[in-house]
Amino acid sequence: MSRKRRMFEIEMPEEPAEATPETFPAGKEEREQRRGPMATAIAETVESSRDRARLEAQIRAENDALAQEHVRLKRAGLITDMIPLDAIDTRKLIRDRAPGPDYELPELVESIRDIGLSNPIRVEPAEGGRYELIQGWRRLSAYRLLLEETGDTEKWGRIPAGIAARGDELEQLYRRMVDENMVRKDISFAEMAQLALHYAMDPQTEEHDPEKAVAILFKSAGYQKRSYIRSFIRLIEALGETLMYAPEIPRALGLALAQRLDEVPGTAAAIRAELKGWDTRSIKDELDVLRRYAGQGDDSETAAAKPRSATAATPSGKARISFQIQRPQGSAKCTASNGRLEIRLPRDFSAVDRRKLEAAVRSLLEGLD
Repeated sequence: MSRKRRMFEIEMPEEPAEATPETFPAGKEEREQRRGPMATAIAETVESSRDRARLEAQIRAENDALAQEHVRLKRAGLITDMIPLDAIDTRKLIRDRAPGPDYELPELVESIRDIGLSNPIRVEPAEGGRYELIQGWRRLSAYRLLLEETGDTEKWGRIPAGIAARGDELEQLYRRMVDENMVRKDISFAEMAQLALHYAMDPQTEEHDPEKAVAILFKSAGYQKRSYIRSFIRLIEALGETLMYAPEIPRALGLALAQRLDEVPGTAAAIRAELKGWDTRSIKDELDVLRRYAGQGDDSETAAAKPRSATAATPSGKARISFQIQRPQGSAKCTASNGRLEIRLPRDFSAVDRRKLEAAVRSLLEGLD
């Protein structure tokens, strides 16, 4: 049985319709156009998070670079602040300043008063918000004198200080102190010898032979100069406590006297006996005695052994009173003479609060009236 084919009539348009542009994947454009508010918010949040992460990474990198630069500057002592005077201790290094008055200090005081401090001191942070002096003993002393004279804590109660990072070896700190003072034209061989002795006495240093300490501290000095310093070491070891004006000893006199001390036994004892109790002597008086014993005086060789006359030794009236007082820190040796009152005690009086020290001295002086 045959099937009849059905025919359908399709009416074709006279002009073909415009072809719809094909998209791939199908429907993508339509879906993007139909993206809802939630999807838009999520996309914006993701993009914002990426921007914030990039910004935070950039800020961290900048902060790390600033921190490294701060550490570098601090290590170099170039971070400067105004430090209270009473927060600065001077115990870490044994200073190279000889005992007795510093005749140049008034000039420094006047210079700072007139034009200010041109070179900050250098300190190292210590415990409890305090600082340890590394460089600038005379500058700190000048500020303390200005504060004492004026009482102006606003102007002189703080000093510009470069704050060095902790951790520098003690030898390096001593070397810096030496190099700073070596540029001074007037620093004496006696002061340099005293520094080598102090370095050797410091229990925290590794070298305890003062003559070997010269090679450590004065590396920048020539061989001949280091030889002179070693000669003065023998002189200071023998007479240091007796001499009042050791920094005034010329090089030639010091070398000759050191040689005489080595060659003639008893010379040091004779000099100590002649200068003992002569607290009113001048620089010239002391140097004249040393010249006689060094063979540089006008007197004959036998005159070196001749003691001072009573007239030259003692002025009219009682020249000196000495006594000792036992304290918890040790024995306090007190010496009183014309225009001078001295108390020697194994204690760092610069570490005492200035107001407390001032009140104690005032009470002492008022008790003597």
